[in-house]
Amino acid sequence: MKYFYNLLFSMLLIAGAAYAQTARLQVIHNAADPAAATVDVYLNGSILLDDFAFRNATPFIDAPAGTTINVGIAPGNSSSAADTIKNFPLILSENETYVAIANGVLDPHSFESNPDHRSTGFTLFINAMGREAGSTNDQVDFFAVHGATDAPTVDIIARNVATLVDDAAYGDVTGYLTVPAASYMLDVTPGGDNSSIVATFKADLSGLAGGAAAVFASGFLSPDNDQNGEAFGIYAALPNGDVVAFDPVTTARLQVIHNAADPAAASVDVYLNDGLLLDDFAFRTATPFIDAPANQLINVGVAAGNSSSAADTLKNFSLNLMAGETYVAIANGVLDPSAFEANPDGRSTAFTLFINAMAREIADSTNVDFFVVHGASDAPTVDVIARDVATLVDDAAYGDMTGYISVPPASYTLDITPGNDNNTIVASFNADLSGLAGQSATVLASGFLSPGNDQNGQSFGLIAVLASGDVVSLNPVTGLEQFGEAIPVKFDLKQNYPNPFNPETQIEFSIPANQKVALKVYDISGREVAELLNESLAAGAYSVPFNATNLSSGIYFYRLQTDNFVETKRMTLLK
Repeated sequence: MKYFYNLLFSMLLIAGAAYAQTARLQVIHNAADPAAATVDVYLNGSILLDDFAFRNATPFIDAPAGTTINVGIAPGNSSSAADTIKNFPLILSENETYVAIANGVLDPHSFESNPDHRSTGFTLFINAMGREAGSTNDQVDFFAVHGATDAPTVDIIARNVATLVDDAAYGDVTGYLTVPAASYMLDVTPGGDNSSIVATFKADLSGLAGGAAAVFASGFLSPDNDQNGEAFGIYAALPNGDVVAFDPVTTARLQVIHNAADPAAASVDVYLNDGLLLDDFAFRTATPFIDAPANQLINVGVAAGNSSSAADTLKNFSLNLMAGETYVAIANGVLDPSAFEANPDGRSTAFTLFINAMAREIADSTNVDFFVVHGASDAPTVDVIARDVATLVDDAAYGDMTGYISVPPASYTLDITPGNDNNTIVASFNADLSGLAGQSATVLASGFLSPGNDQNGQSFGLIAVLASGDVVSLNPVTGLEQFGEAIPVKFDLKQNYPNPFNPETQIEFSIPANQKVALKVYDISGREVAELLNESLAAGAYSVPFNATNLSSGIYFYRLQTDNFVETKRMTLLK
């Protein structure tokens, strides 16, 4: 390459001696015809570029101006200018700057025709207003060339920024565009249909502040129809002759969370386009973020655990993920809503996917970033308050999803209250985020408030799903207090006090040995209405508060159950 450029400059010095007037010129080889993979370029009969390869460029150089020059193109390793197969007479203006792009195919009849009926014969596309540097120190100037012969009219959109190229057909050359020096996701769409993304490329311009470039679409959309030429891509030629490929992006990042509390869906198989993706995927588990096909319609099918094939799917969801984006998909709801308690806000509880299309794998800072999903189908509208800090979630009904919330890594007490009534705490949870600095999470309300009305599914709780796929259950704050120093000699469940009560009462019990203890409340028909405890306790005497704000007046029963003891007592709620 060093020899090549030495030769190039030597030839142009000779040309400069003959011609007092000069212009600045860069030459780019973008002709994807395999027969022109390397070419020799002659200037006025003398070799200018020897074995000039496809997707290569010269730096800007001085070229003769003010007179007709002939640019001849010959096959690589030609003997002389007599071997040229294409000749282009040019007159360059003195002190102007040009970019000449060799493009097209030598025999158009042997290649796929252009869908917009543009000529695809071998030619030079000329930008007579080239730039060797940007117009500002902190931005990048570039022009774009549609140089893919078999590609239709397209738009190029800098995602979430602006449409950069609008309705460009083969051979079109834009004016210069100026953008901040940053990294961009470029979506290629059909002209006039920005809803369909044909291809996506990552264009990292962050290191080009103050620079300029020629951006060119290159190669064939259908290499098999075009003599197996190079496949389509987008490239940038810099003023120094470096050619940079924009990386194609064909996948999205996806995390899947199973939060459907229906016992019939306790374990499911998940199929992606008929192939098994997740086998025996259990309730309250999650995948890490994985690569998933993007810019195409995919089918996600959910079947019962231990299914035989995709033919066994119970629910199917069509998704079209955008390349380079990050998603969290949450399986939620119940398979047969008529067999479960209706949502108090009238929301549909049918099995579905809740999708966050703006998900994060890491936090944007050293804080902890998380979003919250109300995923408890029988629960009403609620607020979530970080005690003594702030309201995190305001008036969230089933299926609602917040944006990302950023908090310092610390330990928090989260109070769940009815929407618009922050004086009444329905439940509280400990959320220890102190070890999650710089991480992200999904926080989910999960399970049923009234398992007895919902086929004895899992009871209500809060879980946090990390980007790694780890699921952390947030511990409920029960108000459990241990009193007395002596170890009890027997099991004992005392009568609640006060009784009757409105709306809060205390329940005391004693256990003489370490035990797994469950303390639950039932209505007069035997339906479970509250789970006050379900954990292992050391031997001792305990007191637990019970708040019945959301219950109607009547007779209720509370039951203490351990590995070898069960006792039930009655209490009365009067409002």
